[in-house]
Amino acid sequence: KELALKAARESMVLLKNQNNFLPLSKNPGTVAVIGPNADDPDMLLGNYNGTPSNAITPLQGIKDKLAGKAGILYARGSELVAGFPIFETVPAKVLTHDGRHGLKADFYNNHEHTGQVLYSEIEDSLDVYWNEAAPRKDMDGDNFGVIWTGEITPQKSGTYQLGFVTTCKVDLYLNGRMIANTNYHFRDEYGDPRLKKSAPINMVAGRHYKIRLVAGETYGIAGVKLVWSVPHDDPAKELLDEAIRIARKSDLVVLCMGLSARVEGEEMDIELDGFDHGDRTKLTLPAVQENLIKAVYDLGKPTVLVLLNGSALAINWENAHIPAILEAWYPGEAAGQAIADVLFGDYNPGGRLPVTFYRSVSDLPPFEQYQITNQTYRYFKGQPLYPFGYGLSYTSFSYGALTIKNVYKTGGNVPFSVSVTNNGDRDGDEVVQVYLSDLNAPVPVTIRKLCAFKRISLKAGESRTVSFVLPADAFAVYTDQGKQEILPGTFNISVGGGQPGTIARTLQKQIRLE
Repeated sequence: KELALKAARESMVLLKNQNNFLPLSKNPGTVAVIGPNADDPDMLLGNYNGTPSNAITPLQGIKDKLAGKAGILYARGSELVAGFPIFETVPAKVLTHDGRHGLKADFYNNHEHTGQVLYSEIEDSLDVYWNEAAPRKDMDGDNFGVIWTGEITPQKSGTYQLGFVTTCKVDLYLNGRMIANTNYHFRDEYGDPRLKKSAPINMVAGRHYKIRLVAGETYGIAGVKLVWSVPHDDPAKELLDEAIRIARKSDLVVLCMGLSARVEGEEMDIELDGFDHGDRTKLTLPAVQENLIKAVYDLGKPTVLVLLNGSALAINWENAHIPAILEAWYPGEAAGQAIADVLFGDYNPGGRLPVTFYRSVSDLPPFEQYQITNQTYRYFKGQPLYPFGYGLSYTSFSYGALTIKNVYKTGGNVPFSVSVTNNGDRDGDEVVQVYLSDLNAPVPVTIRKLCAFKRISLKAGESRTVSFVLPADAFAVYTDQGKQEILPGTFNISVGGGQPGTIARTLQKQIRLE
């Protein structure tokens, strides 16, 4: 868990912090946590993931951080994408077996469910994960079965979808009819659990429906979760109205928006506005999320935006209006704790962007154009929303003397050093980045390229000398015949907290190879 927390904290990038809006007070009054990514454990994980035993969502992380100090309200606020069903774990309150809450689970010592039941128990809800083990030590982790039975009683009439998230072979029955199943273990080659859903089903509030889920495990990891999507007459309006209602009652709003591995990935059965089989056709947030953000902003409440996503977003309106924006990516099982630590000042963010955030998809060539002409920070000549290597801190850093020679031998290493000082009153991490530009290459070259970087931690007021050695091949070019050559010439070296020409503090020096 400590490693998960460390990784999540260190990857987060502070994109905007107008007038030192962050960190937040730990006595903020009433806090509204709003957004489709605020309380969805599955959203915390990217593609090809394992299944955490104790995922902490942003909502839970904020609740834990402010326990006893603030009132916490929550609303989903919007669908992730318009028309994309919201699947949630079926709550215990709608599951019963012989008048008791929960489902009866019968465990077998084989995946074919033959012979006598090994043991039985009542489980409040169906959300289990055994990793590569078995439910009990006397069972074979690669050969066991479970059958859950009981009744499901919806509290609202309408059109539902039932389903499951699993890595096992599963059959799901409703009133004796199979409504969803997997032919074999429902996972990809990496063990990634998948969602299997039923066709739409009309269900009546208060009516009891017999439910039976049969799972068999024969290898690898094992987990099963029973999920459903509940009906909404007008989901966009209902969800938005609920969010506005709680935001009005709050002193602070934390918006948790972004994407999910359910909509961006490989060869997915998804065709939605902005998404085509897992590929993205737009860089903006889905329209339902943009509408939610603008509606909350219009209330005039202090608002911070937390993004959870796996790829760059063109958040132009948000950057112009929301005072504080934190990029959290898909931060894993400790996500909620890490986000709360950053928002409330127990951790000073030091992450930097590993990709360029463009302003529009029109900044990029057609998707089918594979020749690199204007993509990535190495070639892009426009003005990005946030450049590669960008990231803010709760403290500030300055760069002193750059100790580097004017002339080096062609084909040799290039050593140099720079002094870095933390000028603020908080300890913090700086990422010292070294960019190289070839100023007179005889062949086409990149505008610049990142040749080295070091992440350093500095106490408030501390200075440190950071040394680098660029290898000879950092200065190489490729001829039209694809041959690598290291040629004499003039180069610009930039050292600092980001790319030259951005808001980052940098020192630059021209050197010659002779």
